[in-house]
Amino acid sequence: MSLVTTTPTINDGPIIAEVDMGSDFNALTVRATVIQASTIFYDTPATLDKAERLLAEAASYGSQLVVFPEAFIGGYPRGSGFGVSIGNRTAKGREDFRKYHSAAIDVPGPEVDRLAAMAGKYKVHLVMGVIERDGYTLYCTVLFFDSQGHYLGKHRKIMPTALERVIWGFGDGSTIPVFETQIGKIGAAICWENKMPLLRTAMYAKGVEIYCAPTADSRELWQASMAHIAHEGGCFVLSSNQFCRRKDYPPAPEYVFEGSEEDLTPDSVVCAGGSVIISPSGTVLAGPNYEGEALITADLDLGEIARAKFDFDVVGHYARPEVLSLIVKDHPTIPVTFTSASTEAEEKTK
Repeated sequence: MSLVTTTPTINDGPIIAEVDMGSDFNALTVRATVIQASTIFYDTPATLDKAERLLAEAASYGSQLVVFPEAFIGGYPRGSGFGVSIGNRTAKGREDFRKYHSAAIDVPGPEVDRLAAMAGKYKVHLVMGVIERDGYTLYCTVLFFDSQGHYLGKHRKIMPTALERVIWGFGDGSTIPVFETQIGKIGAAICWENKMPLLRTAMYAKGVEIYCAPTADSRELWQASMAHIAHEGGCFVLSSNQFCRRKDYPPAPEYVFEGSEEDLTPDSVVCAGGSVIISPSGTVLAGPNYEGEALITADLDLGEIARAKFDFDVVGHYARPEVLSLIVKDHPTIPVTFTSASTEAEEKTK
C-alpha cells in the first residue's frame, strides 16, 4: 500500500513522500529514502540547508538510509557548454568554471563535517552526491556516512560522460568501496557508470546489498538499467535524481542552456527525476516519480537478497572463473611521487 503525503512547500513546489509499507518483517527490514530535489545552484551553503531540511523530513518517516542525487552539493551543470569547442575555450567558459569550482567542496572539509553531523543528528545512514574539489581538479563524488555521524569514505566517478570529461577528473580503482554497516553492505555507482559491466562486477564481488545509483538521467530507459542491475546483482537498487526547472539555475546570460535556452521558460522542466527503488527480484518498490520534488521511500526486506541469489549469484554459483575472470587495479594512481617522502615513510617503519 502506498501513502502519499503533501508536506510544506520547498522550492516552489510540494515535496511528495511516497512510502511503501508492504515488506515482510520476518527478516531485517531497512527503511530507505531516495531524495528527488534540485540543487540551489552556485550556493553551496543554501544547498546544505536544503539537504538538512530534506534529511529531517526523511527521518520523520523513520528512514534509516537516505540517498541524494548525483552532484547535489555543488550542482550538476546541465546544459552548460563551458565555452568549449575543439581547439578553443572562451573567457566566459573559464569564468563559468571558476564559479563552479568555487561551489565545489573539499573532502575532507567543513561541508563534509556538517554532513557527518547531520547524519548523526538524524540517526540515518547518508549517501550524498557532491562535486569534490581536489586542488583545481573537480570530481563527481559520492560520500558515505553512518548513523553515528562518522564519515566512511567516498566513491569518485571513474568515467564522466561526454562533456562532463571537460570539467571532471577521472576516479581510480581505490575509491570503489562497499561499506559494511548495521543496515547492510552499501556501495554506489554514479549515472552512466552503471552501464559498465566490469564496474558492476567489482561491486558484486565486494558483496554489495544496497546498491545506490545517484544519476542525472531522467529518461524512461534508465528504469530498464536499474531493474537489470537489481536482478543481475541480487541487490536493492536505489536511484536518486534531481527534479529541476529552468528557474532552479541562474538566469541567462549568467547561465545558458546551450542550444535550448530560447525555448525554455522559468517553469520548463530540465530534469524530470525518475527516482526509483527496486528489489533484488527486479520489482519496483517505489517510484519512479516524474511529477516534482519528492521523498520516495520503501521498506527493504533484506531476506529478498538470499531469495534472489538462490536463482542467480553472478560472482558465486553462477560464475565461471576458469573461463572468465576480472582483475581490479584498486590502488591509488598518483601522478607524482617524491622519493624523499618514500624514504621518510620507510624510516618510520624501522
